[in-house]
Amino acid sequence: MDTHEYLRTQLLDRKSRLLTAMKRGKNEQLNTLLQDVDIALEKMAKGTFGVCETCHDSIEHERIMIDPLARNCLDHLNSEEQRTLEQDLDLAYQVQSRLLPKQDLQVGSWRTAYHYQPAGPVSGDYCDLITPERDDGSLYFFTGDVSGKGVASSILMAQLYAIFRSLTRDSGSMHELVEKANHLFCDSVIIGHFATLVAGKADASGRVEICNAGHCLPILVKGEKVEILSSTGLPLGMFCKSAYTSLSVAMDPEDTLILYSDGVTESRNSSHWQYGEQRLREIVSSNSMLAPQDLLKICVEDVKQFRSGAAPSDDMTILILRRQ
Repeated sequence: MDTHEYLRTQLLDRKSRLLTAMKRGKNEQLNTLLQDVDIALEKMAKGTFGVCETCHDSIEHERIMIDPLARNCLDHLNSEEQRTLEQDLDLAYQVQSRLLPKQDLQVGSWRTAYHYQPAGPVSGDYCDLITPERDDGSLYFFTGDVSGKGVASSILMAQLYAIFRSLTRDSGSMHELVEKANHLFCDSVIIGHFATLVAGKADASGRVEICNAGHCLPILVKGEKVEILSSTGLPLGMFCKSAYTSLSVAMDPEDTLILYSDGVTESRNSSHWQYGEQRLREIVSSNSMLAPQDLLKICVEDVKQFRSGAAPSDDMTILILRRQ
């Protein structure tokens, strides 16, 4: 099913529900919504769906995916529509901020620190730390990146949050957990969107199991040695029956694991040079003796200095896990 057919199906479903609701009694608001749905369906039939009524240019793709009733692009919203959008974005930011884990979380012998920076009002990056209900000194950790930007990606980020918060209540291997998550994510993901992800579990013995679904490669620092942990599967949402495998590594006291999104390594300066994976690895390696919070500050500051005032073009997340 292509995007056009997907949205048509959504509109027809919305029309059916509105008609059912209107049978219970007259409602001016429902009638207005039904008229808006009919206008959108008529535009689809004429081939003008997704075209701004003011400038006749295309309406932003992600906005149409979220609101197929949109009739104007962002540049041509009226004052009331602009105020509504600003209020919605502010609320979305507040909701997303509350989904983030506790800063500087310590569980058993594990210490964490993370930096989460949206490029706009909301972020498509996913970052979470989950302590199992059974307090056995283990810790689940996640970083991910939903394709695209804006509100649509932030909604899918919240969906990942809910999926993994639910799945981690049951024990099982990380690759099995990610396979279940992929199946759930596939059932409701917006067409054309997917999510890269690193999912892991660190236990009290120092064993860390990691499943990487097409995300940036984690950096493991063991003493003076820097290891790059490979990807073990495709991004979530691409194929509903994707199979995944896990890596298992043993972390000794003072070993450090660094997870990050491509908003770090693909940051650009005013000359359009990319920050790159190698620079991040060198910064991490030369400062790995620092406490997680201090190492995090060094990494974030180095990216900021590299950009030299250039605005971030993507969301940026760094998560550090240290065994003490």
